[in-house]
Amino acid sequence: MAGLFNEVGYEAATIASLVERTGLTRGALYFHFPTKEAMARGVLAHAVTREGISPQEYKLQEWVDLGLVLAYRLPREPLLRAAVQLSVDPKARSLFGTRWPDWIDVGQDLLGEAKKRGELLPHAVPEEIARLVVGAWTGVQLVTETLPDSPGLAEEIARLYQLILPNVASPGVLAKLDTSPHRPERLLRPSEGPAAPGA
Repeated sequence: MAGLFNEVGYEAATIASLVERTGLTRGALYFHFPTKEAMARGVLAHAVTREGISPQEYKLQEWVDLGLVLAYRLPREPLLRAAVQLSVDPKARSLFGTRWPDWIDVGQDLLGEAKKRGELLPHAVPEEIARLVVGAWTGVQLVTETLPDSPGLAEEIARLYQLILPNVASPGVLAKLDTSPHRPERLLRPSEGPAAPGA
């Protein structure tokens, strides 16, 4: 189901094609999802996740980890890809909105805590940073997937944070943040222990 939304978008994903893709009968599909809109809402319900994010010494690192881990997972997880696809699809967006406000809230919470701890520069406003980075992150994702020979999404998102952080992070914290595109892979392998900064 998620794969079909990725491939053809919301409007072109017919009930017949969803039945074929899932291998369910029409009745079984309707038992779980009474409408195509309900299916799309089910996909979007899984969009905002903190899986792979663990407590760090700096809240700013947790905020960076959130974006890096999502960038690592998105190309590998059809459900997350479908949620982003539905968020940028004009027809789907007009029917049931997006999860971008939720992502902004998650980022704002982490950045607000970072601000209280003195991790941000005095002029840095958590609400503004969260909103602009969600927009920039989404734009980078859309451009990266369409350009030939572009680096992977995790590499591009790492560069995005490397450009933003010097303008918002206090110098002492900035020097200790890990923005490596390889960090998410390490974070998602908990058996190896916590990732060392810059490792």
